[in-house]
Amino acid sequence: MELGYFWSFFYFYAAIFFLCLGLTDCALGGNETYRLALLEFKAGITHDPLGVMSSWNDSMNFCQWQGVTCGRRHQRVISLNLMSLQLAGSISPHIGNLSFLRELHLANNSFSQEIPSEIGFLSRLQYLYLHNNSLGGTIPSNLSRCSNLINLNVINNQLVGEIPMEIGSLSKLRFSLAMRNNLTGTIPSSFGNLSFLETLGAAQNYFSGSIPNALGKLTTTKALALSSNTFSGTIPSSIFNLSSLKDLYLGDNPLHPGSLPSNLGILLPNLRRLGMYKAQLI
Repeated sequence: MELGYFWSFFYFYAAIFFLCLGLTDCALGGNETYRLALLEFKAGITHDPLGVMSSWNDSMNFCQWQGVTCGRRHQRVISLNLMSLQLAGSISPHIGNLSFLRELHLANNSFSQEIPSEIGFLSRLQYLYLHNNSLGGTIPSNLSRCSNLINLNVINNQLVGEIPMEIGSLSKLRFSLAMRNNLTGTIPSSFGNLSFLETLGAAQNYFSGSIPNALGKLTTTKALALSSNTFSGTIPSSIFNLSSLKDLYLGDNPLHPGSLPSNLGILLPNLRRLGMYKAQLI
């Protein structure tokens, strides 16, 4: 009988042990993963004039480090906010180990090199703010794995290449902002699937070709900014079906020949701003 109890306890604890091996947040092991991921992020910082990283040491719990927010019940990093702190360096790929991260705020700094594709591991991420940095390379296609993403902001960087068509699968995306970069190609037609998109900002890049007709499916969109590119052809008639539009910027593109509908005010009853500077319309 005693031997039977022994094996019962053995199998029970063995099951718990192997279960923990498969989970990233199993108590101590998970916490250590988050701490090490943050230290790897710190290692990528090359310039910190305000001494932000000085608090990132073993004298206090990592949940108390400047810019780090953990959940109330568990020591899981849910937010990393280091906006406007004059930081320079690269974004460590180990950021992808912060598996419970919901918000990543790194805007208004001087981060360079590429956006790590490992951000795509952050399936709970909702807000990704990388604007006003010096990030180069392409937009990682596996950002599409961040299925809860609401706001994607990479304005004013040095990004190149095309917008991955996979971004169009982010069904919860409400704001997609990529203005003032060096992006090429065109806006993926898959963006027409973003049924909750409120703002699409792609101005001041090098997009070319025709404005996708699929953008006319964005019935919740309030702001569409495609100015200062090299879009050609006519404005798709489907754009004038977006009755929720308040701001439409298409200027500084070689759009011709074409014309604005005479009943534009009826088709777009909520329109407040129309930017058509240097657009060759007739």
